[in-house]
Amino acid sequence: MTTDAETYRALRETVVGIARDHGDEMERVAPATPEWRARDLLAHVGGVCDDVVNQNLEGLASDAWTAAQVDKRRGWAVEDILGDWERNADALDALIDQTPPGTFGQLLFDTWTHEQDLRGGLSMPGGRDSDAAATSFDWAMLRFNERDTGAQRPALAITTEAGTQTVGLGDPVVELSVSRYELLRAMTGRRSVAQLRGYEWRGEADPERLVLAPFFNPPAQDLHE
Repeated sequence: MTTDAETYRALRETVVGIARDHGDEMERVAPATPEWRARDLLAHVGGVCDDVVNQNLEGLASDAWTAAQVDKRRGWAVEDILGDWERNADALDALIDQTPPGTFGQLLFDTWTHEQDLRGGLSMPGGRDSDAAATSFDWAMLRFNERDTGAQRPALAITTEAGTQTVGLGDPVVELSVSRYELLRAMTGRRSVAQLRGYEWRGEADPERLVLAPFFNPPAQDLHE
């Protein structure tokens, strides 16, 4: 069984490899994040590693915390961004190994999400069936159910290639069939409301419910990857 540290290591190596293979394309804007270039995605994921290792956790996951990571590295060469991430990586791998499985689920989810953003910007799909994708899905579904149960929303049954899971309370009144990849991209605001409405719903469609948190904003235009 792959550990979270092994999953993060493989994910990091994949992202770093893509960036080094496409170093002359790192100024391209990632369509899923219109304010960020590919190099800014790298600055963020590398910056998260740096901040966690060095206990710079004030404002964790806030817009200001994230923006500071990108701003700090704005003038750096791409190779310097990657090298900084790699230098901090061993310490973070060890920290992940010292904690119960799932503790760093949000880190894996966020890094995998930005791997897909990077791939989208470079028109090179992949990584959709990786250990990181599976771990991200498991973590996101737990958060999805916690949110909907806490808000006492009626149950929604979601069927993906990973099976059927129910979020919310009671017996399902609405059912949704969608791929795991599409659902993950929907959860992070990488699909338009029109795209979400176009999924296979049985019962009244509720596209906004699929967006995991209010700071994720679906694009006005459809995003195809």
